[in-house]
Amino acid sequence: MITNPYDHYKRMQVETSSQGRLIIMLYDGALKNLRNVQVCIARKDINGAHNLLIKTQDIIKELNTTLNMNAGEIAQNLRKLYVYMIKRLVEANVTKDTEKVGEVIELLSTLKEGWDSIILKNKTVTAP
Repeated sequence: MITNPYDHYKRMQVETSSQGRLIIMLYDGALKNLRNVQVCIARKDINGAHNLLIKTQDIIKELNTTLNMNAGEIAQNLRKLYVYMIKRLVEANVTKDTEKVGEVIELLSTLKEGWDSIILKNKTVTAP
């Protein structure tokens, strides 16, 4: 059966990416969703904002559950940050508060910059 070429491309990109690239893709997806949440809230699209916030929570949960806790303090600190971000997104979803969304965007952006520098410098890095 012929599928949407874009969906096929995305699936192939995920299936052939390194662990580090997958982490960056998850961060990119979460950030894209949160920027769209802000647009939805501004347009009073409550349902759209809700759905995107749930998707973003799922992405952060995936990042959290795949942490290698044997990696030490950095993994423990990331876990705390991920739990905090999920909490803020739940609060943002209840109140449709763009400031809480913005706070999570800032946290994710900072973390993504770190991952970008680590993964792009050393493509064989193993994620915590």
